Amino acid sequence: MYVIAAIVAALAGVAVGFFIGKSSSKSAVEKIEAEAKESASKKLADAEKKVSDAKSQAEKIISDAQRNAENNKKDKMLEAKEHFIQLKTKHESEVLDRNKKLTERETSLKNQQQELSKAQGEVSKKEKEVERYRENVIAQLEQLNTKREQLEKSHEIFVQKLEQISSLSKEDAKRELVESMKKAAETEALAFVKNSMDEAKSKANKEAKRILIQTIQRTASEVTIENTVSVFNLDSDEQKGQIIGREGRNIRALEAATGCEFVVDDTPEALIISGFDPIRREIARLSLQRLVTDGRIHPARIEEVVGKTTKQLNEHILEIGERTVIDLGIQGMHQELIRYVGRMRFRSSYGQNLLQHSREVANLCATMASELGLNPKLAKRAGLLHDIGKVPDEESELSHALLGAKICEKYGEHPSVINAVGAHHDEMEMKFVISPLVQIADSISGARPGARREIMEGYLQRIKDLESLAISFEGVEKAYAIQAGRELRVIVEADKVDDKKSEELSFVISQKIEKEMTYPGQVKVTVIREKRSVSVAR
Repeated sequence: MYVIAAIVAALAGVAVGFFIGKSSSKSAVEKIEAEAKESASKKLADAEKKVSDAKSQAEKIISDAQRNAENNKKDKMLEAKEHFIQLKTKHESEVLDRNKKLTERETSLKNQQQELSKAQGEVSKKEKEVERYRENVIAQLEQLNTKREQLEKSHEIFVQKLEQISSLSKEDAKRELVESMKKAAETEALAFVKNSMDEAKSKANKEAKRILIQTIQRTASEVTIENTVSVFNLDSDEQKGQIIGREGRNIRALEAATGCEFVVDDTPEALIISGFDPIRREIARLSLQRLVTDGRIHPARIEEVVGKTTKQLNEHILEIGERTVIDLGIQGMHQELIRYVGRMRFRSSYGQNLLQHSREVANLCATMASELGLNPKLAKRAGLLHDIGKVPDEESELSHALLGAKICEKYGEHPSVINAVGAHHDEMEMKFVISPLVQIADSISGARPGARREIMEGYLQRIKDLESLAISFEGVEKAYAIQAGRELRVIVEADKVDDKKSEELSFVISQKIEKEMTYPGQVKVTVIREKRSVSVAR
């Protein structure tokens, strides 16, 4: 019973517990569902917010992309416009250049046509002269035929008279008649030859005068005399003191480096550069111009500037030669010959600029060669190079004509050019037709009034001889004649000549000048010996 009661109690407890548990489980489920709904609502709100943000960001990106696309489009359009403008400008430039070339070509063709018409006129004129000469010869031949017929008739009459009057045999009469006719024919022939030669000489003289007059008329030349001084203008007289330097060291350094004399006198805002060598004088002028412009004037700077100026002037000389041969239309000339041509710009002959004289001779030769039907290019080449022997600084025993021929042969010039250069002073036999043309053109250029000055040439030769005499001594590095040849400055090598030998050298040079040279007044010989010791601190 107790057992049954216990079982019943247990069953009742289980039932009660079941009902209580079921009730609490339902409450928990509802709670979980509420929390799940709340969480889902939050996540949904977050998701919607993210979607909204993503949409806003996408719209911003799209807007930025559109704006960038517009900017890129504008940039591309600007680039395209610039490129179009560049192409248009280039095209217009090319069109202008092409039009310019066409215009130049048209002008050249017109000039050639005019020259051709002129040449045709000359040919027609000469053809008429030949025709007149031929008609004259034909007329003279007809006269000869008439005279021969008359002579034959006279001969028949003479034979008849001889047969009637003399008792000569037929053979003797025939021989006498032949001798008589022979003498008559010789007299007629000599008269005809003499008349023909006189007429030919007269025509040749007229033609030569015509060619020379026409050549001279077509040549326009400057009449200038080269001087031995250059005037250097200054901004103010204060610069004179800077150029002279303390105790005159700057001006002494300038004179030693350039070989020219710098004359500083009372002339306002100017000084004079004196020197017989135009190249040295030009180096001195350019160097002084750079020093004054730079403002730094001291011996070391002077030597540096003079060295640079010398190098640049050598390059400028080559440019002058190249420009000269281009202007004259000369091709294929050796570079050293071109350099010699450039150095002509700084040489003079009897006061006449050598380059101007040579260009003038070249043009005269070309004109005369064209008139005579010869090669004008070879004639122009020979005319330009005819005085090339006056350019080298080295002393030579040969005359300038023979030295020039030797130089031309060395650098592969045409044999006719070599012969024309060597023979233009009759020191070589003329073997080519252009040789006398060069001689004639040289005479025309040099003999006209005011072209040359003999006294200047003698003075320059005396100055050169004075310097050459000093340089011939051993140990002498440089020699400069200044003050119109009244002073000779000799710069010696310090390693080879000591102070004692310097004194002896000045005496020996002065004695040699007295014995070998003719000069006015006195010549002061100054020997300069300078020893420099240079070291560099690093």
